[in-house]
Order: sequence, then structure tokens, then C-alpha cells
Amino acid sequence: MDTTTLLVIAAVVAAVLLAVAVGLLVRLVRTRRTLRRAGLPTGPRWVFWGAVLYLVLPTDLLPDPVYLDDIAVLLLALRSMRAARPLPLPLPLPRDATGP
Repeated sequence: MDTTTLLVIAAVVAAVLLAVAVGLLVRLVRTRRTLRRAGLPTGPRWVFWGAVLYLVLPTDLLPDPVYLDDIAVLLLALRSMRAARPLPLPLPLPRDATGP
């Protein structure tokens, strides 16, 4: 393989990873908005804003063409926000019309 082919492959992989990271960011923002509209807790604020800042700021654990660490941070934030919502109450069992 020549250098041009490797650069094109690396650019495509970086673009796909960036698209996944941006998609997760959009999901995180939508989840937070939905939970807030419903009046449910969204977890600690620092989880949401920390994930957004980690994606935007240039300081990363891995160099920026590799967005795997950004994706992991966004997934953890999304998971913790969804875990913060209360569990739904169980539905009452239907009563028999002929029973007590």
C-alpha cells in the first residue's frame, strides 16, 4: 500500500469515529432534555457538562483523530443519566369482575 491509500483509510476511519461521537452527543443532549421536560432527575450536572467539554476540548487521553475515548465518555454519561431516572411503578393487577 502506498502512503496516499493509508492516509485516505485513516481519514475515513477518523470521519466515521467523529460521526459516531457527534451522534452520541446529540443523543446525550436529547436524553437530558427529555428527562428535564418530564421532571425527572438527570443525575449530577457535572456528568453532562463534563462529557460535553471532554468532546470539545482539545486535551484527550488519546490523540483527536482517534475518537474512541470521546465515545466512551459520552456513552458513560448517557448511561449514568439514564440510570438516574426513577424506575416505573409496577402496574396493579386487574381485579376479577366476579371476585371480592
